[in-house]
Amino acid sequence: VQLQASGGGLVQPGGSLRLSCAASGFIFSLYHMGWYRQAPGKQREAVAGITGYGNTNYGDSVKGRFTISRDNAKNTVNLEMNSLNPEDTAVYFCYAHITGIDYWGKGTQVTVSS
Repeated sequence: VQLQASGGGLVQPGGSLRLSCAASGFIFSLYHMGWYRQAPGKQREAVAGITGYGNTNYGDSVKGRFTISRDNAKNTVNLEMNSLNPEDTAVYFCYAHITGIDYWGKGTQVTVSS
């Protein structure tokens, strides 16, 4: 299983970013995918998840601002982040939940600052 996240960067408060995670090594369409984040000195936080059928769930802090989606033909899961604020600054990790095991990719840094 390989997961490669991309799309992080520096953005001003109120701005937007789109993260992508390219997956390989498993039958992508079958499994739950999602994003977590971890800020310095804080616990890891669930951001969003999406089932193989496309059902989604979101952490309370991002509801209404973030949108998770997947493209089963391209084996990618995306996270559209809008109305970003400094509290969204963190390393964002893509994960795949495959038969009871969570697989993680390397994170991508998102920094929200003026």
